[in-house]
Amino acid sequence: MKQAILIKRVYDKPLQKDGTRILVDRLWPRGLSTEEAAIDEWQKDLAPSTKLRTWYGHQQELWPSFQKQYVAELKKNKAVDGFIEKYKDTGTITLLYAAKNTEHTHALILQQYLKEQFTAEDNP
Repeated sequence: MKQAILIKRVYDKPLQKDGTRILVDRLWPRGLSTEEAAIDEWQKDLAPSTKLRTWYGHQQELWPSFQKQYVAELKKNKAVDGFIEKYKDTGTITLLYAAKNTEHTHALILQQYLKEQFTAEDNP
């Protein structure tokens, strides 16, 4: 099954087309109730490690190195396998994140990585 993996800020209005809404931040978004977030699941284990997240600190000059280090973490992360197995037959998935910077967020890296994993799953 072709997987549609979208990303959006958790603060943006939930839409029907979001499908399954999954928060992929390690920390709960500030000022947001569980009702407002309208998430189906919180997968904090898919987020960058606390060490990597604090090192990066949303400093754009560290972005290229952050990307490489986060992908290396994902390759070793057992939670990815569980996620693939759980959602392989789900239609649309929306990965939710809280960061204001939409061009330098771990969710972009995770989205691409998961797309590659789902494609590999479909083409063994």
